[in-house]
Amino acid sequence: MRAAATPRRTTAAVEGDAVVLLIGMRINHFRAVRQWLPVMLAMLRMLRELKRDKDAGLLSHVLLTASPRTYYVVQYWESKEKLYAYAHSPSAFHHTAWTKITRLERAGRVRGHVGLWHETYIAPEGSYENIYADMPPFGLAAAHGVLPIEARGRRAKQRLAHRSTPSGVS
Repeated sequence: MRAAATPRRTTAAVEGDAVVLLIGMRINHFRAVRQWLPVMLAMLRMLRELKRDKDAGLLSHVLLTASPRTYYVVQYWESKEKLYAYAHSPSAFHHTAWTKITRLERAGRVRGHVGLWHETYIAPEGSYENIYADMPPFGLAAAHGVLPIEARGRRAKQRLAHRSTPSGVS
């Protein structure tokens, strides 16, 4: 079921840091399907695993393509601690997949048919802002919920100045 567009301007209801992980793959040789298809399927398996385990910390994700060769996922996490915990959990599929890749690299069996990459961003409160006009919840708003734009300010400068706790209070 697709979310309906909200006929107004909204902003994401993020409180505190925003944790964003971009992770993806690049197909270097299209004919090497046996090399890159398992990587693609592994990412989808991890997303299913995270969706089933609500406590893992993945709030939302968006699947994207940068080119016919490059596919990636933008992931929005509850905290960097939960992201780290998933990445290092011996019971998570990520651990199994990464162990296999590392073993292949050490054995000299990686042939350069598929590239892997990720970038992690921890954006402290006050260093991000957003606006959605006539959009269903998307990105940070899909991960954290939406607020009317007035709740954080009509201008970017006002939204960047928003703090979830009063200044000086921990």
